[in-house]
Amino acid sequence: MNFSDILRTALHALRGNWMRSALTSLGVIIGIAAVIVMVSVGQGTQAEIDKLVSGLGSQRLDISPGAGRGPGGGGVRMSSSSFYTLKEGDVEAIRNEIPEVQYVAGALRGNTQIVFAENNASTSWQGVQSDFFDINSWVIANGEGFDAQDYSSAAKVVILGETVRRTLFGEDSGIGQTVRLGRVPFTVVGTLAPKGQGGFGQDQDDVMMVPLETARRRLMGSMGLPPGAVMQVALTVADAKDLSYVQGEVEALLRQRHKINPGEEDDFNVRNISEIVATRTATTKLMSLLLGAVATISLIVGGIGIMNIMLVSVTERIREIGLRMAVGAGPGDVRRQFLAEAMLLSLGGGVLGIVIGVAGALLVGKFSELPVALNGQVIGLAAGFSIATGLFFGYYPARKASQLDPIEALRSQ
Repeated sequence: MNFSDILRTALHALRGNWMRSALTSLGVIIGIAAVIVMVSVGQGTQAEIDKLVSGLGSQRLDISPGAGRGPGGGGVRMSSSSFYTLKEGDVEAIRNEIPEVQYVAGALRGNTQIVFAENNASTSWQGVQSDFFDINSWVIANGEGFDAQDYSSAAKVVILGETVRRTLFGEDSGIGQTVRLGRVPFTVVGTLAPKGQGGFGQDQDDVMMVPLETARRRLMGSMGLPPGAVMQVALTVADAKDLSYVQGEVEALLRQRHKINPGEEDDFNVRNISEIVATRTATTKLMSLLLGAVATISLIVGGIGIMNIMLVSVTERIREIGLRMAVGAGPGDVRRQFLAEAMLLSLGGGVLGIVIGVAGALLVGKFSELPVALNGQVIGLAAGFSIATGLFFGYYPARKASQLDPIEALRSQ
């Protein structure tokens, strides 16, 4: 029997009991669809983590204020009015005393209304030092950045993110225009190149920058901020291998400057971005493996269903097998016929599973917050699983059919 004869005979046999064939393929359909959806979600999550890494930087430390306590976890070491424990002096000390630090900057932040003519937007602002732009990979798209005098004189100048610029000025750059932040007029000196969505889904372009001293005097004047205080300090190192060493040096330096005694808790927190990202990446990979294992189990269950039905089919068609052998069919012909039937069941289920899986992945991406990355590799993997399932679980029933004795088979009722 040639290939076309085998295929035609297998199709005829499956069509004779199409309902059973469809139900048998159902396990493969569910398994393949599950593989596509699960792997797509896993890859989408990993892509989001990669995006987060590129946005935060793997060579960066973030330092924020923290309420320290006395030895043994005693009373609060500082009052609420002195919560701002980080100062510009700390920034300068880090810059001058730790040579491995590439960039370091302090920042203040808040929210306000920005108004231009009849247009307005409620957005966040950041009061920054010069290194802030390099640390966070901000690029000036139009106009210019702040100069040294802007930083030192608390100049009323602002750089707009793309979302804010578009809301206020439409297609115009807005350079040189006067806008109002709260009640204070500011001159737009530049706009930032767009970044798009961040790793947590936020709009990174819905922001504006002002010099740090400007933010302290013009935007936070009524808050009673301690002299020189900052809300955050961020730094980067030139070589990622130095990050852990620099973290230890920064912690030691700040404890010394803040006069924190041994046994007392720090009044600051140092966050190592690379450690956080590595932990999240490992967790995501573990979850992806678990999801893949669940999908694989579904596929194995579907394959066992195919084997079971093929064994039943062999038992039901013993006389047919004997008749085929009596008229000249060899064991290889019989084996290929039953293997073809198993492959058709698996491939048919695989095709439907791929269609359902792709549709399911698209629906998950559209109607849920789960990130989905659907690509040809996922579909190719599913097709490979389908072929492997048919071969693996179809071989034993086909081999059993080919080993039947023709005479005994013809005697079967």
